[in-house]
Amino acid sequence: MITAEDLAARVSKYNPKSNSAMIIAAHEYSKNKHHGQLRKSGEPYFSHPLAVAIILSEQKLDDASIITALLHDTIEDTGSTKQEISNNFSPEIAKLVDGVTKLTKMQLSSTETKEAENIRKLLMAIAQDMRVILVKLADRLHNMRTIRSMATEKQAQKARETMDIFAPLAGRMGMQSIREDLEDLSFKVLNPEGRASIMRRFITLQKETGDVVDRITGDMNEELRTAGIGAKVIGRAKKPYSIWRKMQEKGLAFSRLSDIYGFRIIAINEADCYRILGIIHRRWRAVPGRFKDYISQPKSNGYRSIHTTVSGRDGKRVEVQIRTQQMHDVAESGVAAHWSYRDGVRSENPFTVDPYDWIKSLIEQFDAEEDHDAFLEAVKLEMYTDKVFCFTPKGDVIKLPKGATPIDFAYAIHTRIGNRCVGAKVDGLRVPLWTRLRNGQSIEVITAQGQNPQVTWLEMAETGKAKTAIRRALREADKQKHIVMGQELARAAFEHVGKKATDKALSTAAKKMRIPNKDELLARLGSAELRSRDVVHSVYPELASDQQPLVDSRRAVIGLAPGQSFNRSPCCQALPGERIIGIAAHGQGVAVHTIDCEVLVKYESKPDLWLDLHWHSGKHAAVYPVTLDVTISNDAGVLGRICTLIGEQLANISDLEFVERNPDFYRLNMNVDLRDIEQLHAVTTVLEAEGQVAAVARLRRGQASVSEP
Repeated sequence: MITAEDLAARVSKYNPKSNSAMIIAAHEYSKNKHHGQLRKSGEPYFSHPLAVAIILSEQKLDDASIITALLHDTIEDTGSTKQEISNNFSPEIAKLVDGVTKLTKMQLSSTETKEAENIRKLLMAIAQDMRVILVKLADRLHNMRTIRSMATEKQAQKARETMDIFAPLAGRMGMQSIREDLEDLSFKVLNPEGRASIMRRFITLQKETGDVVDRITGDMNEELRTAGIGAKVIGRAKKPYSIWRKMQEKGLAFSRLSDIYGFRIIAINEADCYRILGIIHRRWRAVPGRFKDYISQPKSNGYRSIHTTVSGRDGKRVEVQIRTQQMHDVAESGVAAHWSYRDGVRSENPFTVDPYDWIKSLIEQFDAEEDHDAFLEAVKLEMYTDKVFCFTPKGDVIKLPKGATPIDFAYAIHTRIGNRCVGAKVDGLRVPLWTRLRNGQSIEVITAQGQNPQVTWLEMAETGKAKTAIRRALREADKQKHIVMGQELARAAFEHVGKKATDKALSTAAKKMRIPNKDELLARLGSAELRSRDVVHSVYPELASDQQPLVDSRRAVIGLAPGQSFNRSPCCQALPGERIIGIAAHGQGVAVHTIDCEVLVKYESKPDLWLDLHWHSGKHAAVYPVTLDVTISNDAGVLGRICTLIGEQLANISDLEFVERNPDFYRLNMNVDLRDIEQLHAVTTVLEAEGQVAAVARLRRGQASVSEP
């Protein structure tokens, strides 16, 4: 355990003006207060706050942050008071320690507390002083490093909380090194077999190929020396969790994963960054579509860097990031760089953003959101999103999350623009409102007086800001009409289970569903934001589970004109629960497609044929066939087990065709009758878990169900 003088010396090394005497005093104060206390591991408890202080010293933070780290558990665990800390140190430090104490007491992932309300409080605490969350992140990092001394259930709970809240929060604030460490430590707890498997494959790969990182680093250094450019090359293998996530996202095995190595080149200035990019692309072949320039278009958290992927030695892909030292400091430390020191003075890094902007905007954005689930969804969307950059007709840059639509763009400009949106042009061409935007596109929003948001916009919107504004507008518009409709829906639903929709029953339902009052519940029920069976289930869970009537399959789709019929196109075999689009054909009814069906490309120039449809929200019968492409091992009894697994999910196999027979594997197409997308997920999940199933996928046939108009 390092001494007080050692810690003070560490801080003085990057900040010669630091108050070493106060750091030493805080060290001794905390050590005395925690005397006799032990951690679960049996170590002296003081080793923990000391370790947190060391982590923050590695980030080169100010004295107040270091001292807060040393004292952060004294109020909670030793009987020390905020006033005592204020008297002994300073009011600023007392306020920081008190803020960290309040964060520690929040059970962010507890099922016994309101998770959304606690996260709202978390954001409010951060808005008071960002250093509170910096200390808390360092505290969580050290706790995750020593988590093995905790009970198994507690480990899983803390790891899940870290993965869901603290790691993405660190990432959103630009603290990439801490985010990666938190993710990987959580991954080690939540999926130890998966992490161990990746580590074993890494070891095998290194034995087969040697030290790829050293070889490519040497090649890059040689190219830079030849060009007369001074720069530092840092190479590394990516973290196990980062590799595992990429395997899951791309559906690839480890052996097929390409860019598992990353290289950072730290240049002297911005001009050299672009010169180095040219050298890298001349020496190695660039991978198309894998270039991003975050120097000219920085991320909202201040991140700047050039990203490119090239084919290195033996055709292996490697990712290269090129940035200056100042950009690198922000990339690694994020908002912490705002308080860090370099060369003995407070860092005046030109690339750091105001560390409070995002938190304040988030709080203001959702302050009026009364729905706890909606607030929680919106916060997590904001923490996890990557960004795309689009332009207004005047050339202003609008930053949006990946997957955003013109609706998100309209609300990003102003809520009034979003509410009045009737259409959009992307690069001069009219597009549907559900179109996913891409980097660099120019967006023109078309508005009209009297236009109001539609319920279907909630499925199209990606940003929390847009979803919140749409929900608010939907609730305010024709609220009384929705209340009347909701009363009728509630009456019918309660009568169906032999009960009455009394004021008391509805008020009870509102309370259990965390809705402010009975009228608000009825308004949401009437506007189709809630399902009547869910309201009944909240009051009488034993009666409402499976007793609602089945939706008539002839009326399963909402949005058709009177007398209009529909059929599910075999190209995508849409299921209830999926977003759908209708294509009208002369005399042939309406063909229903999923929103991502490739066949829809044929109709981009015929917008008058498009119909905005959605499935009935009730319970559907299992009458919708879906074709599964299944590969199984050629062993006795395997096909029987597959059929049994599907039957256990209450699904029926209506047809089966062998499309390929090999000595070791069979490939077959199975038509399975399903009720909705959730049942499809249940079926594919149990099949994927079966050891004799090599692959299972939903088959897309690529042909339209109606002739082209």
